[in-house]
Parts: sequence; C-alpha cells; structure tokens
Amino acid sequence: MPDIKQLLHRREKGKSLEAPFYNAQDILDLDIEVIFGQHWIFVATEPELPEPGDCVTVEVGQASLLLLRGDDMQIRGFHNVCRHRGARLIDERATTIGNIVCRYHGWTYNEDGELILADHMGAGFDKSCHGLKSIHVRSIAGLVFICLAENAPDDIEEMARVMEPYIAPHDVANCKVAHTSDLIEDGNWKLTLENNRECYHCEGNHPQLTVPLSEFGFGFSPDETDERRSEDIKNYLSMLENDHKHWESCGLPSAESDHLANVTGFRTMRLPLMREGESHTLDTKVASKKLLGKFTDARLGGLSFWTHPNSWHHFMSDHIVTFSVIPLSPDKTLVRTTWLVHKDAHEGEDYSLDNLLQVWKMTNQQDADLVRLAQLGTQTPAYEPGPYSEYTEPHVEAFCDWYIKRLNDHFASNTSELAAE
Repeated sequence: MPDIKQLLHRREKGKSLEAPFYNAQDILDLDIEVIFGQHWIFVATEPELPEPGDCVTVEVGQASLLLLRGDDMQIRGFHNVCRHRGARLIDERATTIGNIVCRYHGWTYNEDGELILADHMGAGFDKSCHGLKSIHVRSIAGLVFICLAENAPDDIEEMARVMEPYIAPHDVANCKVAHTSDLIEDGNWKLTLENNRECYHCEGNHPQLTVPLSEFGFGFSPDETDERRSEDIKNYLSMLENDHKHWESCGLPSAESDHLANVTGFRTMRLPLMREGESHTLDTKVASKKLLGKFTDARLGGLSFWTHPNSWHHFMSDHIVTFSVIPLSPDKTLVRTTWLVHKDAHEGEDYSLDNLLQVWKMTNQQDADLVRLAQLGTQTPAYEPGPYSEYTEPHVEAFCDWYIKRLNDHFASNTSELAAE
C-alpha cells in the first residue's frame, strides 16, 4: 500500500478517495486517533440522561467512555476505566447509579470522578492522585458532544453560538427518547458520511424519505432543465424564500449557515416539506400530536444539522431524529439513531411508534445497502476515484476536503514538534 502521506499528497479535489482510505486498517487506526480522538464528536442527547445519576456509555475505538448526569444537572464525561487495575466501571449501555463503583475491588468515585473510597490501600495512599480521567463534554441545545483530546478545538463555541438559536425552539431538554436503533453498516465510516452528505441518490433509492421533499432541495444541474422544470425550480426557490421569511418572523432561524471548513465543521438549513407537509412521515402529517416546545403550528418545515465527522440531525415540529456514526473496523460502521418526542407524549395515544420510526428505519436500511455496495466496489482492482457532481455532491467534497486537511494538519504538527526537539 502507498505511504499515507503520499496518498494525502496526491488526493485530487472533486473526486472520491483512493481505495486504501476505505479499506486499510492502518488508515482506520489513524482515523480513530486523529479524527475521532482529537475532534468533537456527537455521542448522545440530554434526554438520554434526564435525571441525576443517569449514565450512558459509548465506545470509540479502544476507548470506553461514560457520561454521567450530576446532582447539579450537569453532564460530565470520563474514561470508563478504574484507576486501580483498569477494570471497566460501567458495563451497560445505559444505567442509573449513585456513585461510580468498580465491582472488582469496590473503588468508588463521586460524580466529579474523585476517588472517595479505596479500602486496604494503607495510610500513605493518596486518593486525590487516582481520580477518573476526564474528557471534554459540551452540550449544544441538548445535543451532547465529547472530545478525547487534551486540548479540545475551541471553535465548538462558534458552533454553539450559531446553532443554539436554530435548535432551541425545538426544546430538546423537554423531550424524551421514544426509540434508539443501532445499525451496523458493512462499509467504511467515510462511505457512510459521504452517502449522507448528498441526496443525488435519494430519488432512486428512498421512496419513503422523498415523499415530502422537493427534488430541487438538494441541488440540480441547470444544464438539464427544460422550460417546465425551469418554472418548477423558480416556484420552489420562491416558496423557499417566502417560507424562510415566515419562519424567521416566527423566531425560527432558517437560512443556510455553512461552516464545513471549520475544524469543528458544521452546516444547517431549514427546508420546506412539500404537499402541505407537517412532518417526515409517509402521509406527511405529524407523527406525534404533542408538538415540541411552544409550537402551535405543525407546518414548520424540517431543520437539518450536519457535523463533521460523525453526525446529522433532523428537527420537526413534533419530533427529532439524531444520528451518530462510530467506526468499528475498516468495513464496519455503527449508525446509532435516536428518536425524540415531547416528554409528555404518550405512545398509543399521542403517537404510534411504528409510524414515528417507519421513514427513517427504512431509509437507514436503504442507505446501509448502498454503503455495502460502495464498500465492495472500493475493494475491486478496477476501482479508481470518480468525479463528484458540483451540483449535487458539493458537501461530499467538503467532507473529504475537511478530512484530508485534518490528517495533513496532524502530520504537519508532528513534524513541527520533532523539529522543535
């Protein structure tokens, strides 16, 4: 396999990556170290930890992390490893605890990660030197991001400044988890992200997803429009402008905001739902009668929020769907999907779980099938990087460009550190 630095150097803008980026174990190891180990990644929502003592765990590469809601309602994060002999502290995906107690020898930590009990260690033992190793945690309007680096990128604050006004009206804090689904895709995590960053494939592969979506909402080639389509595009753009003005007047930021080139890259936009659409369901009506926040009008379009390197989110008037991506191996990726509804909504009365889940469960499986085919293609001798459409795949290019720059910056930083020595 070519040297990783050579692969980075010869990457052609506007084209997919070379095959080793999707298949090589050493590149995946680098991805875990640099991309997932030094950047902010989305891992949970605050409604997953609604009460003090609620705890969730997440695995990133070889690292096991735990998030804990404290008595002060703040969420703290730690490496899920006892400081005695390294036993895993919390072995469940989600649980409720008082203190953090290691079942092996009973070492006990408080909500700040401080060691408060360690029997039989002698009078000279200093508990203050053996607290849990903490990680950075930042909640943005109820979406929980973590960073494993010693020095986390500080531009997370720009993302918070921009995104909180968009997300806050949907009132994530007053939602509850209706369902969580874990799907393992047979493909590299970058193929999962690339697939998400375009809807070029949607019309031919997502009949359920596209029911309330305009074909013009995700890019189009102006060279392929006849007179009728040109008029349709004009009408759509006029509707988009009018809807944005209306939503903005209602206190709902809606215009596209693109910060994909940032270290903590992100993008957001609110798009209309067609056919008098209220929500992302097969009949385009709300999935839950209990609207979020203070909403009284269900027809608020759909707010989407995409982040590098591992998440996307969709906010409706009645429910929210969040997605996180975690690499498992060069050709296995975990996609975790969480559906949120108003905390006072009752299943069977205010919403049907099947109706709530239907569109995205089907879409996730359809995407998984496409990612599998893409992965198989990258493993064949005939594969070579192909061109992205500048009209329908600019955000795929933005992701790949961001990814390559992060790795280049990593190697440049290491070179500078060696030179300084």
